[in-house]
Amino acid sequence: MKKLFKSYGIALVIVAIYAFVKLPVLRLDFTSGFTTLILFFVLAGILDMMLDRGENTSKMAKNNFLIAALLLIVIIIIPFFVTSPIFRAGSYRNLLGKVEESVFTEDVSPVSVDKIRIVDKDMAMKLGDKKLGEIPAIGSISKVGEYSIQSVKGELYWVAPLVHRDIIKWLTNLDGTNGYIMVSATNPQDVRLVQNLDGKQIKIVYQEEAYFLQDLHRHIYLSGVVNYGLTEFTFEIDDNGRPYWVVSLYEHAIGYGGANAVGTAIVDAQTGEVKVYSIEDTPSWVDRIQPESFVVQQIKDWGLYVNGFLNSVISEEGVLLPSEGTSLVYGKDGKSYWYTGITSSGGDESTVGFMLVDSRTKEAKLYMQTGATETAAMSTAEGKVQEKNYQATFPVMYNILGKPTYVLGLKDKAGLVKMIGFVSVEDYNIIGMGESKQEAYKNYKEALESEGNDITISQNEDLENIQGTVSRINQDVKGGNTTYYIMLKENNKLIFTATSKISAEIPLTEIGDKVDIYYDKTNSNIISISEFDNKNIGQKEETSDNNSSKKDTTADEKSVENNDNNKTKDTK
Repeated sequence: MKKLFKSYGIALVIVAIYAFVKLPVLRLDFTSGFTTLILFFVLAGILDMMLDRGENTSKMAKNNFLIAALLLIVIIIIPFFVTSPIFRAGSYRNLLGKVEESVFTEDVSPVSVDKIRIVDKDMAMKLGDKKLGEIPAIGSISKVGEYSIQSVKGELYWVAPLVHRDIIKWLTNLDGTNGYIMVSATNPQDVRLVQNLDGKQIKIVYQEEAYFLQDLHRHIYLSGVVNYGLTEFTFEIDDNGRPYWVVSLYEHAIGYGGANAVGTAIVDAQTGEVKVYSIEDTPSWVDRIQPESFVVQQIKDWGLYVNGFLNSVISEEGVLLPSEGTSLVYGKDGKSYWYTGITSSGGDESTVGFMLVDSRTKEAKLYMQTGATETAAMSTAEGKVQEKNYQATFPVMYNILGKPTYVLGLKDKAGLVKMIGFVSVEDYNIIGMGESKQEAYKNYKEALESEGNDITISQNEDLENIQGTVSRINQDVKGGNTTYYIMLKENNKLIFTATSKISAEIPLTEIGDKVDIYYDKTNSNIISISEFDNKNIGQKEETSDNNSSKKDTTADEKSVENNDNNKTKDTK
């Protein structure tokens, strides 16, 4: 009995250390728990043999090895039958849930031009690194972590925490790193290093780059979340700017496979407080619960096993697959959706439709609308400016003028966005390019109209309007392009800017002219004009015509009068 306690006790200590490092999930649909048990019984058997003074292996050691062997068979044989798509193809197809076919314009609200994002993740990383480099004292001990896009009070930002550079920097800064970076997804000039909140310094203590008890995964595990898989460690801030880690909790819905998110663990990045929520109870400021990898795999299984497993590997009749690449798009309601195109088996540059999956609830909707893939749209945009060697960013899909539209940026070698492209999903030959979103939008609208498309300007896309008298107008030439600056008597705090591409009337505008200006709603006092109308230009022409007509009439009347007088003289 003493030998039993000694062998099991030592084995338990070793396994506890192993569990502290590996963090196995303790539930029956995960093999990591069985692996831990196998290790325990193997160690116990070895220790029994070492402690046994006899020449032959003891019965207890044999029993431990037998239990370990049986457990090994369990995690090798059973998962094959209860998990393999050969036997469970239907379960894999249904894991995504009910997929409803819907109408794009009914579900996806239009977006105003100023809300369209042009800063991608790579550009956000460059801008964030540049911001951090402005403060050498922080940049020398910290680096910028992984960026994630999210909606903060209705505005889109790329947000990333400052994290430890290495274990030495962690040891010398156990109180945490100093804040986080926010980069606007719509305005590359809006880059913030947030270090204070409510008068207190922000300290990111718990993070994936920390060690031992400050390691984020380990901290959640030791807080009692041992019976769920943990994935997608996303840094998010609430609407007050307080930093949190949002971690998706998942289980296996099909034997030992079919990973499926069931809730979240939200960790206060500063205090370490852990709260576990179901999907329904997760706070509203959390943008996504469903991991991108899970959603993409479930869409793939939904389309692949439409007619069973054998069809998926032989004839592939009716098989549908997600296109290459996924993006997170935001609706007017603030909800976020995973977007991917849907192609037929063997499809190349065309899609048979696309799918939007709610990133919180996993509600999936399919839009059977043929069109171009994201990569085809990128190639088209790059081809329009091939002499500049610009590289297209991965597009984001929006509802523009009632049409599903890819919006992408075109970057130079330095990684800076130089142009914006709007590409029709239905026909990637319809494209609008411009050096600003407003210019690209205008050109895209003209391209749609020239191809005979019926466009829809929704009330959600209505522009702000101001009418007034020009008090100042001037121009500035940058890089060979002329930009006009206009101020109105009615509001001398606003400066309106535009090029002649917006309207040919702008270069002809003078002080004192009555103008009608349309623009996207913004908090800035420097505003890009979307549409422009000079009321005086048409009126001047009309007035001139009227005056000319009056002069001609008067001349005719005088001529008649003179003729009459002459006739009277002759008579006399």
